[in-house]
Amino acid sequence: MEGIRVDGIVKTFGKVRALDGVSVEIGAGDLFFLLGPSGCGKTTLLRCIAGLEQPDEGRVWFGDRDVTRMPPHKREAAMVFQSYALWPHMTVGRNVGFGLEERGVRPKEVRERVADALAMVHLEGFGIRSIDEMSGGQQQRVALARALVVRPRCLLLDEPLSNLDAQLRIEMRREIRRIVKENDLTAVYVTHDQEEALAMADRMAVLTDGRVEQTGAPEEIYRNPISGRVAAFIGETNFIDGNLCDTGGASPTVETAAGPMTGRLSAPEWRPGPGEPVRLSIRPEAWSVEGEGQNRVEGRVIERVYLGQYVQYLVETKLGRQQVVEMNPQVIREPGGEPVRLACRSEDAVILARK
Repeated sequence: MEGIRVDGIVKTFGKVRALDGVSVEIGAGDLFFLLGPSGCGKTTLLRCIAGLEQPDEGRVWFGDRDVTRMPPHKREAAMVFQSYALWPHMTVGRNVGFGLEERGVRPKEVRERVADALAMVHLEGFGIRSIDEMSGGQQQRVALARALVVRPRCLLLDEPLSNLDAQLRIEMRREIRRIVKENDLTAVYVTHDQEEALAMADRMAVLTDGRVEQTGAPEEIYRNPISGRVAAFIGETNFIDGNLCDTGGASPTVETAAGPMTGRLSAPEWRPGPGEPVRLSIRPEAWSVEGEGQNRVEGRVIERVYLGQYVQYLVETKLGRQQVVEMNPQVIREPGGEPVRLACRSEDAVILARK
C-alpha cells in the first residue's frame, strides 16, 4: 500500500490540452475518485498514472518512487477497464491467471493465486466456466479478480460499473469498496456518476477543462463547493444571483430579487467586497416547505414528482424556479394549489463568486 502523487501533469493531443498542470495527492489506502463531465481529462489522468500515456510535463510518484517514465508492468498497479477486456475463448480461470502466466509464474502457484483471487470477489468454484456463461456483474468480478491476482499496490478503475444495470451498480459499489479495504489497496477510480462517487469515495477530485477544480471528502465538496461549476456537477442545486451588501458577521447578506438573504462564504480565505456580484447555491433538500429558516420566499408549485420516500417539487418564486425535495412527505402538494412558503437556513445557502 502506497500513496500516489501527481505533480504538474500536462498532456496534449494535437491542439487539445487534455491536462493543464494537474496536481493531486492520493493517500495510501484511499479510494480516490476522479470525477467530472465528459472531456474533462479524468481518463487521461488515470492513463498517465497507469503508464499508458506519457505526460508532456510533470511527474507521477508511487510512494517515493518516480514512475513517470516507468513502463506500466513495473509500476505494481493493475487496471480495470470499462469494457472488462475479457477473452471469450478462455475460461474464467485462464482469464484471471493470464497475467501470471505471462510473468512466468509456475502453474501450481498460478492455480493457487487464481483460486485466492476468485475467492476475494466471491466467485469460488467458477474457474472452469466460460466467460459467456457469466452475467454482467460476474464478468465485472472476473475483471477485478484478474487485477487482484498480480497482487498490485494500486488499483486503477476506469468507469468499471457503467455497463451494469442500476441494481447491479449498487451491489458492485459495496463489493469494490470491500475489496479495496480488505486488501489494503490504494485505488483511483474514474467516473462521471456523482452518486457513485458520493457513495464510495474516501476523497475525490473534481476536474473541469483539464484542471482540478476542487479536492476533498465527498461531504466537504457537496456541502462546500468552491465554484458554481462544482456545485452544479455534484448533485442538484438552485442558483440565485444577487449582490453582496453586508460582509460582517458569520452570515453575510446578499440582496436578491426576493429581498435580503443570508448565507456563508464558499471559501474561508475569500473576501468579497460590498456590492460584488455573487451567486447563492441552495440544494433542493435545503429548502423546507412551511418550515423554519432565516431565508424565506413565497411561491406556487408548478410541477411535482412523487417518489415514495420523498417528493420533488418545482416552485415558481420571485427568485425564479426553485427545485425542492421534501423527505417523508405527509402532505402532497399539487401543482396550481395554494401558495407555499419556502425556508432555508443561512448555513445551507453557500455564497459563490458569480463568473
